[in-house]
Amino acid sequence: MPDFSTLSIAPDEQHPRVARLRLNRPERYNAVNDEMPREIRAAVDWANAEPEVHVIVVEGAGKGFCGGYDLADTAQQHIEHPCQQESTPWDPMVDYARMKRNTEDFMSLWRSPKPTIAKVHGAAVAGGSDIALCCDLLVMAEDARIGYMPTRVWGCPTTAMWTYRLGPTRAKQMMFTGDVIDGRTAAAWGLANEAVPLEQLDAAAMQLATRIAGVPRGHLAMHKMVVNQVMLTMGLEQSQQMATVFDGITRHNPEGLWFRRHAQEQGFKAAVEWRDSGRPIPEGDEARALIQAMEARRQP
Repeated sequence: MPDFSTLSIAPDEQHPRVARLRLNRPERYNAVNDEMPREIRAAVDWANAEPEVHVIVVEGAGKGFCGGYDLADTAQQHIEHPCQQESTPWDPMVDYARMKRNTEDFMSLWRSPKPTIAKVHGAAVAGGSDIALCCDLLVMAEDARIGYMPTRVWGCPTTAMWTYRLGPTRAKQMMFTGDVIDGRTAAAWGLANEAVPLEQLDAAAMQLATRIAGVPRGHLAMHKMVVNQVMLTMGLEQSQQMATVFDGITRHNPEGLWFRRHAQEQGFKAAVEWRDSGRPIPEGDEARALIQAMEARRQP
């Protein structure tokens, strides 16, 4: 089996036609670090090169699927990063290159000729929802949560999958509010294929996976290609390009910079609590004034 630092992949012991790709950073809620997107793509490539594998089930170790990008430490430090630049002016193409690569790595799950199923317990939020929604199918625990809270400030889902999976009306609701929904709601809305009690989640995902695994690989690849082509014709690649550019803007405009400065001064947890509380996000001149005040307090 291939050896990775952020995940593992291997055929299921009882069902060798099903490969289990397990995000494996449970101490960080399987948060996305710099290595994980690359390793997801490499794991998918490995599964596609294995003749016996027909289906890939993506799951998370520990308490949940994936809590998003691993930002708790870096967001509250004054460090230079391609996607969190402190220098002025911000270089959008440096940011775009890094995030577009991550988007393409997540999309290896969508491009894979072999079907992919996200099995979600706990939370699949922010960047973790990108991973889940790049999979072809979604099976959730009833009490699991999915959403993209950073749409309130400091983020835009770069894979742009919400509209293609939910339709414009529900996608706008999710993007405008930054709310999360549970598995029951996700299934009722058609985002998830199925929602079951947590203790039945693995059995439900494997029942679906093994049913699919009985179909010849070529048939699966052709059917997936047809559906994916519809999404491409609708403009998926162009949507992702715009979303990835906008993601960088949200992190470097006045509102995004305010969020980062607040995290640096008060801690990331405090910034997230403000973001998710429903309190108005400072914007425009108000955000600029708060940034100046926080930066003045930093001066020795």
